[in-house]
Amino acid sequence: MRLFINIVFSVFTMFLVIALYNNKASWWMLLVVAVGWLLITGYGVVNIRSGYFLTALTANKTNTTGVVAITFDDGPNTNTLAILDILQKFNVRATFFCIGKQVEKHPDIAKKIIEQGHIIANHTQTHAQWIDLYGTQRFIDEIVMADQIIEKYTGKIPLLFRPPYGVTNPQIARAVNYTQHKVIGWNKRSFDTTIPSANVILKKITKNLKSGDVILLHDTKLITVGVLEQLLLFIKTNNLTPVTIDELFEIPAYA
Repeated sequence: MRLFINIVFSVFTMFLVIALYNNKASWWMLLVVAVGWLLITGYGVVNIRSGYFLTALTANKTNTTGVVAITFDDGPNTNTLAILDILQKFNVRATFFCIGKQVEKHPDIAKKIIEQGHIIANHTQTHAQWIDLYGTQRFIDEIVMADQIIEKYTGKIPLLFRPPYGVTNPQIARAVNYTQHKVIGWNKRSFDTTIPSANVILKKITKNLKSGDVILLHDTKLITVGVLEQLLLFIKTNNLTPVTIDELFEIPAYA
């Protein structure tokens, strides 16, 4: 995807250079190139799968063994307990991208995530509303602080990281390059934070669900509890097997 984006932008630039060389450039052509650049860059910012600013693992397309990874963002909180109960009922392991300040609020739940065999990963310390506008050093601090809090309460130092909102930019790219975390995205977004219908959410996830897919859910949402049980029934019926992110991509989860 990144190669495609770069090719498109290169074509824009090539036409502009040719026009300038032939003295046929006009302001509208410059505007077209500028708008094209903004659209491409904007797409790269909001779509973690684009790989525009950094490499993120969003699906294992080469995997044909029938495994999928279920991931949860923004916890832990009290709702996480219901999620853990369902996962235990189905004997399924998942990956939890936890916010540092939430681990501080609910250390017992964070410990329970580990005790039940799930993977705990880094989702920054605060997940602030405008965190994607932070400078490089401040973003590094967010990642490092979350690592420290998670280690304090669980004894684990995460190597897996998911940026808040799935947003990427040059500052975040430099930050993860410094901390050496593996960036994890997704290719199956549930929209369980915005869609009020459990049935609609389930259909979005299960449509063309296949081996190697990574599912994004939020353990902070009550609606996700009902969706999860139906999702696990679907996965079982369709001969798929849930695994953790480190298993799916064959990478270490902890330092």
